[in-house]
Amino acid sequence: MFSHVVIFWTKPEVPGAVDALLAGARKYLSAVPGARSFQVGRMVPSARPVVEQSYQVALNILFDDKAAQDAYQSHPLHLEFVEKAFKPNCSKCVVYDFA
Repeated sequence: MFSHVVIFWTKPEVPGAVDALLAGARKYLSAVPGARSFQVGRMVPSARPVVEQSYQVALNILFDDKAAQDAYQSHPLHLEFVEKAFKPNCSKCVVYDFA
């Protein structure tokens, strides 16, 4: 299995950026072929100091292997998500890929 985890920081100056990013991820990324599981959601606050809480949205997609994730990266739905949901709403993201 190959996990693709993306942590997003939304633009504070964009009203509704979190909701727009969540909606865009569900619209474009949940339908990309090759994804075995798809999860996107808001950061959950915690009193534990080890929990990173500066981001707003996280995404986790599980693929069979790296080849499936590589195909996802160039899929038109992923590219549309980047243009229509990520770029207008996010200031940065960090990606964690592991197998």
